[in-house]
Amino acid sequence: MSQAEIRVILADDHPIFRRGLRQVLEMDERLKVVCETEDGDSTLARIRELRPDVAIVDVDMPGRDGFEVVRALRDLRVAAPVVFLTMYKDAQFLNSALDVGVKGYVLKDSAVTEIVNAVKMVAAGQSFISPQLSTHLLNRVTRAAQLEEQQPGIAELTPTERRVLKLVAEYKTSKEIADLLHVGVRTIEHHRATIAAKLDLKGSHALIKFAIEHRSEL
Repeated sequence: MSQAEIRVILADDHPIFRRGLRQVLEMDERLKVVCETEDGDSTLARIRELRPDVAIVDVDMPGRDGFEVVRALRDLRVAAPVVFLTMYKDAQFLNSALDVGVKGYVLKDSAVTEIVNAVKMVAAGQSFISPQLSTHLLNRVTRAAQLEEQQPGIAELTPTERRVLKLVAEYKTSKEIADLLHVGVRTIEHHRATIAAKLDLKGSHALIKFAIEHRSEL
């Protein structure tokens, strides 16, 4: 029995690079590039329309950048796993990408050798980070473990409460969070109060300060 086809959208504003990457992807019989785009707005539109199994998105594109595309997809509740293509090797960019929910992070200078594996892993519900960035990823995991040790209440948060806390870290208001989660504002206010109690945070701005300071570990 043959394995299911993986439908891919490829977004990059450099035609030659995009063409080469498409050739690499389609050498694997399971991978099918259903659309190519070269700017953020068309990328968002095609992802919404075609609902690919994986979207490969360049971080730097005309119009909306990769981060804006991912945030818009999340706000629109479009479940399309995204693999970022980027030249950025620093921890800050990797952390920011993981914070917004990117499932894959592939460096452009190693994309030819890594992209097929990245797409297959992300399509299977796993994550993929270029091996060159393994130290950054290990540091992130270590910091998360240290935070849980310092704040045992983190482990008590429900998945919804953790989602709310992450959105607080993005400076979202209770109304914005309520709209995203399709619940009432009072429900979000209750979640915020419960999170603050579990983390023993006191004061009107303590929760926001905690969320922002520990954004990359949540």
